[in-house]
Amino acid sequence: MTFRNSSRTTEHAGGRRGGHLATGAGLTVVSDALAAVARSLTGEVRVIVLRGEPWSLPTETAPEEAARHERHAPDGPPDEAVALEPLVARWQAAFGWLSDRADLISVAAVAGPASGAGLQLALSCDLRVLTEDATLALPEAAHGLVPGLGVTTTLVDLLGYPTALDLCLTGRRLTATEALAAGVAQRVVPAADLDRAVDDLVAAVLATPRAAAVETKALLNGARRHADRRAAERAALARCLADRPTG
Repeated sequence: MTFRNSSRTTEHAGGRRGGHLATGAGLTVVSDALAAVARSLTGEVRVIVLRGEPWSLPTETAPEEAARHERHAPDGPPDEAVALEPLVARWQAAFGWLSDRADLISVAAVAGPASGAGLQLALSCDLRVLTEDATLALPEAAHGLVPGLGVTTTLVDLLGYPTALDLCLTGRRLTATEALAAGVAQRVVPAADLDRAVDDLVAAVLATPRAAAVETKALLNGARRHADRRAAERAALARCLADRPTG
């Protein structure tokens, strides 16, 4: 999976800096690249936009490149699920800062299909702009996994428990129109208009005084139960990963 032009940041002064997440097919590679982006951001940056082609990163390929050397405890027979939790925590942290940081607004610009860990990355952002041909799917359960990268609270908040359960267990695709109606997407536009729609949204966010934007996001985010939910997700995904064969 290749990330191209997928971490543009828009600064308060209106300038724009382009960046590239590292190329790589694995979830650990992508997570490490996201963590590096987080470390590189200055205090002047108010909005970060993820664009490009990260949206179909499959969760089911995640364990292979890292689990062989991270899933075993150093001493004695390993409890593989417990041994995997730090790895899953690293993935969650790499995705979670996009919504956790009150001083930043994150926007996912999604063109075409988004599924698996790629969709979870989009759901980790504060706002989403979709093209009309976009579809959203979470096929993790079909591969013996769970959507454990920090987004189950978001799914239930936006879709309600029954619809979230339906999507997670059946893997059915949500259309862009359905996503807009459910509040998963904040804008749905023709593919040719995606960049302009994102720019308009960013401009509207930047028009809000910084202090008010930071306080508002902190208040709204504070009403959500991130920490407890991520711990439950982490344990569940680690158990699923431990039960799957490698190689």
